[in-house]
Amino acid sequence: MVFEFVTVKILVMGAGAIGSLFGGLLSKRNEVILIARKEHVHAVRENGLKLVGKTQMTTKPKAFCTVEEIGTEPDLILFTVKSFDTEKAIREVKKILHEKTTIITLQNGLDNIPKITKVIDKSKVLAAVTTEAALFLKPGVVKHTGKGYTIIGELDGRITERLKRIENEFNEAGIKTSISCNIWKEIWIKAVINSCINPITAVFDIKNGDILEHDALISIAEKVLRESLEVAKVKGNVQASEKEVLQRMKKILENTSDNFSSMAQSLRRGKRTEIDSINGFISRAGREIGIKTELNDLLIRLVKIREKAEVLG
Repeated sequence: MVFEFVTVKILVMGAGAIGSLFGGLLSKRNEVILIARKEHVHAVRENGLKLVGKTQMTTKPKAFCTVEEIGTEPDLILFTVKSFDTEKAIREVKKILHEKTTIITLQNGLDNIPKITKVIDKSKVLAAVTTEAALFLKPGVVKHTGKGYTIIGELDGRITERLKRIENEFNEAGIKTSISCNIWKEIWIKAVINSCINPITAVFDIKNGDILEHDALISIAEKVLRESLEVAKVKGNVQASEKEVLQRMKKILENTSDNFSSMAQSLRRGKRTEIDSINGFISRAGREIGIKTELNDLLIRLVKIREKAEVLG
């Protein structure tokens, strides 16, 4: 299951803000295909994909609305669909896999990998987390609002040749990347941090950096972090101190201060959020192990109210 990065065919499944950012950067050295909404596809075909902000470039990846249109078997698939679309999307992708195709899930939430490996053999699947920040400005234009880091790993913790090759290719494309031998820990920590940042920014319709500007909001974020981390330590066997995770959260808020979280972006566009796969998962896990998640429960209800309001509006 080793592939050479020589004009590799890379499919980005669900090319929204972060998928388009990664696809655009990787297209400098590879053949990239975006699967996205029709307005974005049309704009990319007409004028190319324009990245602005921290990255300034225009590239011309292929773009389609459905997997059936691409007419090729990709070597690498970046899976960036919203968590609630995972099951449908992985069944579509299954039709175009070849023997050596590798899938990297680069999604938010804690329930994506079980959904994917229910359909695809887990040997084909890698996981990644990223703190790169991107904002979808309009079809065809994505703003790189904050540079961060990306961590990739095998689900079983092995350090494999394909991991090293992907790490190298990402770094060559300008995506700062490292390998983890415990990617599950990284997924849980990102979910804990997302459980603090995303719903707060979504409910108040603010940028990430705005949390740091208000004592009341940073205090809420810290309390949610403690609650979520308590669940992560038991349910996810996460060995990380509160101080360590809190420092990570504040660093992310600083580095992505000009960004609207993916959850806030979803509400701004009148779309469904991933609250059920982040805070919802933590809340359900808390009930299973007897840990109260009152703040997570409250944030879920508040985001759901905003979701309904956006739909009605």
